[in-house]
Amino acid sequence: MWDVLVIGGGNAALCAALMAREAGASVLVLEAAPREWRGGNSAHTRNLRCMHDAPQDVLVEAYSEEEFWQDLLKVTGGQTDEALARLVIRESGTCRPWMRRHGVHFQPSLSGALHTARTNAFFMGGGKALMNAYYRSAERLGVQVRYEAPVDRIEMQQGQFVAAYCKGERIAARTCVLASGGFESNRDWLREAWGQNERGEWPADNFLVRGTRYNQGTLLRHLLVQGADAIGDPTQAHMVAIDARAPLYDGGICTRIDCVSLGVVVNREAQRFYDEGEDFWPKRYAIWGRLVAQQPGQLAYSIIDAKAVGRFMPPVFRGVEASSLPELARSLNLDESTFMETLSAYNAACQPGSFDHTALDDCRTEGLLPAKTHWARPIDTAPFYGYALKPGVTFTYLGLKTDATAAVRFGGAPSANLFVAGEMMAGNVLGKGYTAGVGMSIGTAFGRIAGVQAAQVAMKSGANHAAD
Repeated sequence: MWDVLVIGGGNAALCAALMAREAGASVLVLEAAPREWRGGNSAHTRNLRCMHDAPQDVLVEAYSEEEFWQDLLKVTGGQTDEALARLVIRESGTCRPWMRRHGVHFQPSLSGALHTARTNAFFMGGGKALMNAYYRSAERLGVQVRYEAPVDRIEMQQGQFVAAYCKGERIAARTCVLASGGFESNRDWLREAWGQNERGEWPADNFLVRGTRYNQGTLLRHLLVQGADAIGDPTQAHMVAIDARAPLYDGGICTRIDCVSLGVVVNREAQRFYDEGEDFWPKRYAIWGRLVAQQPGQLAYSIIDAKAVGRFMPPVFRGVEASSLPELARSLNLDESTFMETLSAYNAACQPGSFDHTALDDCRTEGLLPAKTHWARPIDTAPFYGYALKPGVTFTYLGLKTDATAAVRFGGAPSANLFVAGEMMAGNVLGKGYTAGVGMSIGTAFGRIAGVQAAQVAMKSGANHAAD
């Protein structure tokens, strides 16, 4: 019998597997994806948000626990468990030496990468390199991995894990760590959660999935049916405005449109609908998917001029280019008259100021609703560019309620041997909103906690059985 069964194959799962194995437990990992698609959404990531009290190798200045907490509090609007959030924050400040021991390399923040040189440590080679390093280390340590091994149900007995079922095979283990992701790839569940809006649209039908197609939420739904305590709103998610031309799955980071704060965003009726300059982009980029989801047809357009070029990370697809604003409106199939009214009103409302995209500058609009509170400059310099946007779901926040031990809870009581990490419990920390890199902080922290807890329980259980 295995000591620890880990279900999932992304960052949280591998952190759990490695920690459990280092503690002396035998470990089996079941990854639903084929080997070439292993790693889940983690393969698409770039960085880890981490606190530090002084400059550290690739991180400049300092980023205290309190500042990290305030950043998280602001984006979640208070919908977060402070104790668990602070646990994640503190763990983020100590995990990198361990990551390095498992072959992960870091590099400084890339130029133009969302003002993250102080707050985020970037993985050299990105998330794919991170996951490959973890899998190599797991293999070296003797962790067993099965690919194309989806688990469709687990056997429970009085709140305790007994076995998992994979393609009809019953796999028993002394403990289990659930780290198989949210339900963002399950189109039917997204449709059910979002329902039909007042325009008669089913918004989720127009969503794209930024990451893996394998996060179907099968075990999440199964556990909820079995009475596991839930947390989070099924419509809340890490949702980004991405290029409308992106593929349905696995578009990843390169389909994100990062020029929103440098121009204006209009819906398909050519109307602005939100403050594009509300705050620094790392703290606001993940609200724009939800904003676009609320617009007619779940479609919007990011509009910039030549002054913005070179100030943001360019996406993989070129924007629609035009020599005049009327020409751009026509190219984007927007009503030219309304578009020009919107842009003219915006340009006229822009106040003189000192533009500085690295600070909350004084370039703002006056007498305009919605206002643009920072980085507001007239869009008046050809060529002009437009990017069509759709909502891109990264991961969903509905999950399993847990505590500082990462235990799954049933009726308020923690399971003795079933633990959860990563997207399946991120809703404990992220009730809504997002700030760059915090998903990896949560997955790393709770993956490591779950692995240690599972190993301790399993080895104690094994010793008791041996004594018997």
